[in-house]
Amino acid sequence: MTLRTAALIVAAGSGSRSGRALPKQFEPLAGRPMLAHSYGALSRHPAVDRVLVVIGAGQERALAAILGEVPFVIGGATRRQSVANGLAALADMDRVLIHDAARPFVPPAVVDRLLAALDEAPGAIPVLPVADTLLHAGTAGTVAREPLRRVQTPQAFRLDAIRTAHATWTGPEPTDDAQMLRASGGEVALVEGDTMLDKVTYPADFAAAEARLDIRSRTATGYDVHRFAEDEELWLGGVLIPHSKGLSGHSDADVVLHAITDAVLGTIAAGDIGLHFPPSDPQWRGAESGQFLRHAAGLVAERGGVIDFVDVTIVCEAPKIGPHREAIRARIGELLSLQPDQVSVKATTTERLGFTGRGEGIAALASATVRVPA
Repeated sequence: MTLRTAALIVAAGSGSRSGRALPKQFEPLAGRPMLAHSYGALSRHPAVDRVLVVIGAGQERALAAILGEVPFVIGGATRRQSVANGLAALADMDRVLIHDAARPFVPPAVVDRLLAALDEAPGAIPVLPVADTLLHAGTAGTVAREPLRRVQTPQAFRLDAIRTAHATWTGPEPTDDAQMLRASGGEVALVEGDTMLDKVTYPADFAAAEARLDIRSRTATGYDVHRFAEDEELWLGGVLIPHSKGLSGHSDADVVLHAITDAVLGTIAAGDIGLHFPPSDPQWRGAESGQFLRHAAGLVAERGGVIDFVDVTIVCEAPKIGPHREAIRARIGELLSLQPDQVSVKATTTERLGFTGRGEGIAALASATVRVPA
């Protein structure tokens, strides 16, 4: 049986310690709002079926401004209450990853380790050894650090187990959800964490987080063409376009998404779309091309990278692209977790020259700019 996994991002805090004008989860970090980093990484992970954001009352417009129309619930007065509200909103799920928005960078390998650990235990958390010498402020004596671990998020749980832990908790406000699972008798497995998951709390943490990335900017291009065919649907940029003909191809022949996919793959020197989704493989016959683009974006995320901008030019005599431009931009932005001003869609003709000018097909040229760790 395939287990369904939800990711719950707790983003209801006021961020008062960050020294920023906005709550820190909405402030820019490495060119994107902090919340957009973790949302994008978790939504692209192949094992995550749903991402739900928990926000504070009155933060609805701020959330929509950075992520668009995404599922959310309103949190409570404490982190525990916010998580409980999120858990109550999850249906038809078996496992949940509970993550703090203040930890923007989520390495896919950590998620893999957490979910694998749930095969043996009802809960799992990422941890790192303590490197610094620890001092007890009351006695001025040092504390043995060898058995100590720094706890991070996301934390993974079997959904029924963590719901029970929340429902039966009677202690003081916990600092994380694993405490409650242990108190209810559940075992919590420890898996290797990652310094990329370090929390952003104070003003200096923003610069430190960006420094951890050691970002390098890269730009690559992609090009694709498909011929018109009778009795086919016309998909452009993930949008079904009314037209007398569609495009012929092994998948849904979405020439726009194919070109962007190649551009994104090119930024990390990961080959082209045919390498990852061979046309000779029957499983991709008629496939929806959005999954190709999400795959490419996932590879960038695995490198710790961030997609900054995509641009595509559609070359055809017909149909007219103008009436569909905003829908195409919105769909590309949704697939890549980008804001509208990070997606450019243009259209041109070849003055009736060449195969596009003769109305034999459509071409697309795309470029993508990403920032990836060195």
